[in-house]
Amino acid sequence: MSTRGLTVAGVPILLARPSESRGYPLPTVLWCHGFRADALAHARELERCARAGFLAIGIDAVGHGARLDAGMSARIARDGGALPLMLEQVEHTVNEVPGLLHALVSEFDASAEAMSLVGISMGAFLAYRAVGAGLPVRAVVALLGSPEWSSGTSAHLVPQCFRDVSLLSITAEHDVSVPPAAVVRLHTALDTRYGTTPSRRHDVLRGAGHLTSAVEWEQAMQATMEWLEQHGR
Repeated sequence: MSTRGLTVAGVPILLARPSESRGYPLPTVLWCHGFRADALAHARELERCARAGFLAIGIDAVGHGARLDAGMSARIARDGGALPLMLEQVEHTVNEVPGLLHALVSEFDASAEAMSLVGISMGAFLAYRAVGAGLPVRAVVALLGSPEWSSGTSAHLVPQCFRDVSLLSITAEHDVSVPPAAVVRLHTALDTRYGTTPSRRHDVLRGAGHLTSAVEWEQAMQATMEWLEQHGR
């Protein structure tokens, strides 16, 4: 297994790949970090995916990591909170993903038919938005995020985009930063419209808040890896 930092299609990434070359396209996972974090924060998770046989790609969202926006704190204070800025960065990052996916397929043996996306906090907003934007992902794991926001790009407004995506949402029972009610509403709406299915699930980390303990995080990661194994190949 190898891990390295690159810039691909203008996007700074951290790439982890299995040590053994299989000679054919690899199932691929895009990993999206939280607000004010970066791809390096999830190097351990990328390596875990690579050991399981996935090409794992951690991306630096717009304004983060290698392209850090030094004015973020000032904008948050000026605009009355982080959410407007975060959603703007999510939108810009989602717009970059098609070019990134094309480059990964053409240059790094990524499988165009087996693309998955995992997002944490801000990255989960991004994951829901990516589905709503119609990006070609087979499986999605959205941890500690929301599919609802006030603008017209809110993912909950396009439930039809979720019909053929294997979606695992993971929320924390006592999350006051991103309350789980919006995820409950989305899954209820999808179940009502399309029926329940093993390829759509909402897990709740009982007793947890937005900042999970090591045990709670491992619980979420175990569920994530099982989901990718079942639906992401």
